[in-house]
Amino acid sequence: MIFDFRFWRYFANQQELIDNLGSSYMRGFKKRVWMVGFFGLLLFVAQELWGMNTQQITSVYATGGKDSFAIARLVSLAGIIIWAFLYLSFHFFGIAFLLNKITGIELSKLAVLQLYVVGILLLEKALLFFIFVILGVTTPVSLFSFGPLAATLLDHPFLVFFFNQLSIFTALIIALQVRFIRSFTEMNPRIIFLIIITIHIVMALITATVSILPLEEWYLQLVEGGAFNE
Repeated sequence: MIFDFRFWRYFANQQELIDNLGSSYMRGFKKRVWMVGFFGLLLFVAQELWGMNTQQITSVYATGGKDSFAIARLVSLAGIIIWAFLYLSFHFFGIAFLLNKITGIELSKLAVLQLYVVGILLLEKALLFFIFVILGVTTPVSLFSFGPLAATLLDHPFLVFFFNQLSIFTALIIALQVRFIRSFTEMNPRIIFLIIITIHIVMALITATVSILPLEEWYLQLVEGGAFNE
């Protein structure tokens, strides 16, 4: 049998999707992958053009003038496009490949799972972006995560950024991954849960580590002391 993959239809009918993947041939999946990827790229670019996480670039205008600022914005835009590609590829291909090696489930099935994971991640980013645009301000932490609470109770940036990776959307992703994987393997459900939790904790630790690095200062030093002032 053949069934047509519909992203939103199966988003709310995961069991039907699981049943179809186990007994039928799927078509139309690649088209949805490109659609989600294109939406993700547009979202990252829109955030960049609106000015999210680009506050430090304004100092380039003061020190280097309009030309340096324009070049800095172009470099920043190119960087966000590269980052969007890496981010989407990692969560789609990278995690699917890792889960394939751990569980032995077919990569094609895990790719379907991770497409929904990417969709949920982009949904969180889109909602945050919408809120920030409405309010006219941004915050370094997600309003849907434990980040704001951690920032109130803790005085360590690393811990704040770590808990910022744990949100209601993370819980939804974990539940989705555990349920999906359980349907295609005979592994102990507790082992599956521990595997998924471990992956998310490791990613949160890595993200928190990168977040506390002075990347913006390094970027400004490169811009202000490099070719832009020549």
